Amino acid sequence: MSLISQFSFSSLKHILKPSTRYPAHFQEQLPRFITPSYQQHHFFTSTPNLKMSASDETAKSFFSSPKFAVVGASTNTEKFGYKVFKWYADRDLPATPINPQGAALTVNGQSYPAIKSLSELENPKETSVSIITGPAITLKTLHEAKELGVPAVWLQPGTFNDEVLAYANDNFQAVVAGKGGWGGEGWCVLVDGERSLAAAARL
Repeated sequence: MSLISQFSFSSLKHILKPSTRYPAHFQEQLPRFITPSYQQHHFFTSTPNLKMSASDETAKSFFSSPKFAVVGASTNTEKFGYKVFKWYADRDLPATPINPQGAALTVNGQSYPAIKSLSELENPKETSVSIITGPAITLKTLHEAKELGVPAVWLQPGTFNDEVLAYANDNFQAVVAGKGGWGGEGWCVLVDGERSLAAAARL
């Protein structure tokens, strides 16, 4: 029995890095409970090249836009709508908060004016959009984003269902959502944004 096969599944999840290319001889030693499907979505690829996985590529494409917007941006510092916008602000990325009240957000002592909908964006075709809303609102937002020509969307965990995800994948150049990333809940700006920014040469 190889050393690798003696590890428990939970141990391997902490040791192996998502989206990392491991050589074929390493993959062959994996325990049987690390299924091909799990390998494909979390750790491995079918070819031993150095290209990024599809999800890494879409995350890179998302951050290639010159501007950003955060739908569901909240003034409540405990909510993810605030934390995600703060993530953009902390990195000096040109991001616009969007919420139904048009309530400005204050981050690190600086006030960021908000707008009420995507339709108020100056250049939606040059803006990638992070969404932190419930699935029903997310779907309405995606319909609006499509009409405006928004190129890319990042759907935070909990913001979509199968219908929402299918619509997004059918209508946008880049969609970051679902299984993958480095966190346990799927692709999240707070967890995966930093390396995606680096891939897009924005750091």
